[in-house]
Amino acid sequence: MTKNKILKWQIIAVLFSLVLGTLLHFTYEWSGENNFVASFSAANESVWEHLKLVFFPILLFAIIEYLFLKSDTKHYFVAKLAAILTAMSFITIFFYTYTGILGKSYFVLDIASFIISILLAEWVAYQIMLKPGQSDKMINVVSISLIIILALWFVLFTYYPPKIPLFQDPITKQYGISL
Repeated sequence: MTKNKILKWQIIAVLFSLVLGTLLHFTYEWSGENNFVASFSAANESVWEHLKLVFFPILLFAIIEYLFLKSDTKHYFVAKLAAILTAMSFITIFFYTYTGILGKSYFVLDIASFIISILLAEWVAYQIMLKPGQSDKMINVVSISLIIILALWFVLFTYYPPKIPLFQDPITKQYGISL
């Protein structure tokens, strides 16, 4: 039963993240370019801002999902950190690899990488949650801390991004947004 329950929640996580991540691509513009909304939405077309489209949906659903799965897995927070890092890594590596080979970006490939990153992320989380063993309090604390640090970086780097290509909007050539 536990395996099926976890699988069911991971399927819901995929659907939730795909829908919310898609909406977060537009919420900054829809909000009239509200600075608060920029903290968790794509505020420009940089790769960094697009990583918010996987990070925040996975994080939000993880908080909800934990209420239902906390007694069914001993590795929940490690699983969700691994999911987040998997999604972010896949998008970044895929984007720079294919644009390096093809010389430019393609909308269809960007959408495909978003979908694949969510599927991979939740598959990784599922595999980790199924692992037997005892929960390690220190590993959970470290995992939660790293997720919080990532969330803070997303907010901070929206307004104060490093001047490297990951943070540069390829259309405007600007970095981040102004407060």
